[in-house]
Amino acid sequence: MAPTEQITFYTAALSPHAHRVHIALEDARANYVLYEVNLQNKPDWFNEVSPLGKVPAIAYGPKSPAGKPPTESAKLFESLALLEFLADVYPEAKLLPTDPVLRAKARAFTMLYQTHVDDAFRQTFFFAQPASDTLLAALEQLQAALPPAGFAAGEWSIAEAAVVPFLARLRLYLEVGLGRYSKEDGDKMRSAFAGARLARLRGYLDDAREHPSFKKTWGSDAVQAEMGKTIPILRGG
Repeated sequence: MAPTEQITFYTAALSPHAHRVHIALEDARANYVLYEVNLQNKPDWFNEVSPLGKVPAIAYGPKSPAGKPPTESAKLFESLALLEFLADVYPEAKLLPTDPVLRAKARAFTMLYQTHVDDAFRQTFFFAQPASDTLLAALEQLQAALPPAGFAAGEWSIAEAAVVPFLARLRLYLEVGLGRYSKEDGDKMRSAFAGARLARLRGYLDDAREHPSFKKTWGSDAVQAEMGKTIPILRGG
């Protein structure tokens, strides 16, 4: 049974962390209210919802207009915690497998991205560090955790919601030349994505991009590329 409490989802179109939660909300077929936060001019009350002033966040409680939530609403934040919350609140959506082994695999895949890939992605693309070899090695580790076909735990789960928003942006930024990596590193990464080295990961990402919740929340590559160009520390390489 769907919860009776209102979910107000605080997001920003630029944020892959918020994109994680948006995907899961669509997978759950949740009845939610979306509130787009201007991160350059946040409402004064927003830190009451998210203590660090970051998206995504959720207010869960009595029905109310979008915006500042009622005092009695639960204020929840941190994208991975929100994915687990939605899996608990919408068990019928099967955002996590019921089998405990597969649940562990879904969570392990998420943490493998979080602890091994994410920092190398940021260092290479946003901070001009020569970390492309580290990034490619981490992507190979992530690829090795995938089954021969299907998604991280076989069926689509919050593992995909957690990881695919970042992988999709990584590959798109490479394709359109966004990022502070060197030309040599850009060529090396593009070659790896196009060739046999990351073939399984490439197929996984292609399949994930066709999933309805991803397609609905992604929009288009052109729009995402234009948004990427507005990020001050993400410049062409």
